[in-house]
Amino acid sequence: MTERPAAIEGPPAEASRAFERMLRMAEELDTPDGYKAELIRGKIVVSPWSKLRYKKAMKSLRLQLEPHAPEGHDVDVAPFLFAFPGNERGLGPDLHVADEAAFDAAGRHADGAALSLVAELTSESTKDADWLDKLYTYGCVVPVYLLLDMQLQEVTVFWDPSPKGYRSRTTVPFGESVHVPAPFGFELDTSGFGIRPITDSADGTDAGA
Repeated sequence: MTERPAAIEGPPAEASRAFERMLRMAEELDTPDGYKAELIRGKIVVSPWSKLRYKKAMKSLRLQLEPHAPEGHDVDVAPFLFAFPGNERGLGPDLHVADEAAFDAAGRHADGAALSLVAELTSESTKDADWLDKLYTYGCVVPVYLLLDMQLQEVTVFWDPSPKGYRSRTTVPFGESVHVPAPFGFELDTSGFGIRPITDSADGTDAGA
């Protein structure tokens, strides 16, 4: 994961301009295929999109969410950047549910306030950001955050955002159902989220996730 630090200092107007400049830099960065650029803590962070082995879990999640998405909201895994000016963040969730009207605007990023749900699938390189910085940022704005911890093989549902982050959460292991609250209101089947360990063909040892 590559980071490019950039300080954001000065009065609010100057800080706002600095955030917009950094956001444009993240949008215009020529990242390698399969990588995304996000703006986290005043730095442009380049990290890979979800692993090939996560496709099954992402597809299962998308197909289950689609019938329950709010009217006018689209479920997608396309690599879009969402801006959170209040937290000076520009994040690209692994999966998002957002008001389709947000994509009518000019520019290359959408308003984070248009999101009704985000989902992240952890990897060793992104896990800290998913559990810490993204959790707080989403928790101030987005109604529901689904965090699939692919290393622990469990899903945590966060909801009821506030200026200090989410007020409510519940965690279940993969294989159990979990309630996804309003504005969705359904039981999510997590049995398709698990991944089999990669084993070495010679000795059968686990090569990790």
